[in-house]
Amino acid sequence: MIRFMRPLLGKLSRREKTAVALAAGVLVLVLVVRFGLFPFLDERARLKRVLLTGQRNLEDIQRMRAEYETLQQRFDMSKKRFEQRDRGFTLFSFLDKLAGEVGIKERITYMKPSSTEQKDSPLKLSLVEMKLKDVSLEQISRYLYRIETSKNMMTIRRLSLTRSEDKDGLLNIVLQVETFES
Repeated sequence: MIRFMRPLLGKLSRREKTAVALAAGVLVLVLVVRFGLFPFLDERARLKRVLLTGQRNLEDIQRMRAEYETLQQRFDMSKKRFEQRDRGFTLFSFLDKLAGEVGIKERITYMKPSSTEQKDSPLKLSLVEMKLKDVSLEQISRYLYRIETSKNMMTIRRLSLTRSEDKDGLLNIVLQVETFES
């Protein structure tokens, strides 16, 4: 190609040759930048984005791992407490016995037990709904405290308090307590 250009370049003046050389240099520079530098910079930016995404994913995985370990510890602790529960434990009998200990057994209007089988689990969700009539705030507070702090892992699902129409300072209560049983 240079042989082809020599006869043409030989006819040009020094000033024209300098202009052609400068134009060729600019053309080579543009081609190097366009096909050499820009792809390199684009690839570098893409790799930075990939690295940033990978770092975010790693942080998410580490966060999820910590959550999983916390949940696993809670599960192990709950399983241990569940296994330590008295054999033959039933929510209904426990709540009835506890009401006697707190002194509100005679205030129970009704107790309705129910249970729900859990999918893919040997456990069932046991629920007892009970209604208490004319109970003092102190009595129900002691009863609820004993339920919540029991080693038998029970939770109060729903609680409804209304003032007794018959007696001042006393309450009528509808309470749902649930736990898992085998």
